Amino acid sequence: MNTDTTAPILDDVTIQIEGIDPALLYGVRDQHLQRLELAFQGVILSARGGSLRIRGESQQVATVQSVIRDLMDVAARKGAINEDDINLVIAVQQSSDTSKLPLLAGTDVILKTHTGDLVRAKTINQRVIVDAITRNDIVFAIGPAGTGKTYTSVALAARALKDKQVRKIVLCRPAVEAGENLGFLPGGLRDKIDPYLRPLYDSLEEMIEQEKLEALMAKNIIEIAPLAYMRGRTLNNAFVILDEAQNATRTQLKMFLTRLGVNSRAIITGDVTQTDLPTSKESGLMRIHEILDGITGIGFVYMNENDVVRHKLIRDIIKAYDKHEKADAERKEHRKKPDLEYLG
Repeated sequence: MNTDTTAPILDDVTIQIEGIDPALLYGVRDQHLQRLELAFQGVILSARGGSLRIRGESQQVATVQSVIRDLMDVAARKGAINEDDINLVIAVQQSSDTSKLPLLAGTDVILKTHTGDLVRAKTINQRVIVDAITRNDIVFAIGPAGTGKTYTSVALAARALKDKQVRKIVLCRPAVEAGENLGFLPGGLRDKIDPYLRPLYDSLEEMIEQEKLEALMAKNIIEIAPLAYMRGRTLNNAFVILDEAQNATRTQLKMFLTRLGVNSRAIITGDVTQTDLPTSKESGLMRIHEILDGITGIGFVYMNENDVVRHKLIRDIIKAYDKHEKADAERKEHRKKPDLEYLG
């Protein structure tokens, strides 16, 4: 008699695929099912016509059933399912944040580029950014490197300009590694600021034809400038992006936020774990949620390692740094505690 109470409880269920063509769910040569098996190790999926058999550990089977139902809903609303849809549904299920599920059924296309490529929201929180800017005039997108914060924001700005929702785009960054002092760099103003603003140029060049982009910049319809040059301005009918905002002090961030004029909106992006400010200065992004929380028209989106769309190793790098920093913090906290046995 087997008395091992630690053995997993196995389950074997069959669900009927209704309301959609089962081929949409299964994918070409069952590729979508293979993706689910990879995500939920130990689960076996077997398709036969409109019947899908799910076998594996009981809890995993229940989760996969929920994923399948969500994918059926996405397919019914969109008429198709792609790999990004599957990854997004899996991410939502694994985070247990089902409030984001309605976003999955909408279009993920942000912009069609000059080459015909489609810029899409590839992760759930990228879709949250897209949704947030439709409901707010100011959105903060905060999270680690590689999560597409800047790229998504620039695409939204380009779309707003293309659709004539705004008359200009203003993209800016704190143009320094420690303080805003451009004077010691060689060359003219353009030469001084180009290295800092190059990531913004790169994103724009992927979305707008080079010749048209240069014409728009020559007419100041698209403007790229260091944060220091925003002081004293009022930006009307503009889509404004502040990138790398973790390198802005509290005073600078306040200055930027108060530049917004009539019919303008702004996205502020940053990674609070990678500030280049000197230790004597606190990043303005650190406590911004605490300061602005509760103000109608301001939204906050927090990205995480599940949103990384750059090299696959970046997710592991972020996790490794987080683990190391957490261990360091615990060691420092332990050193602060008095030795009670010694104190007697």
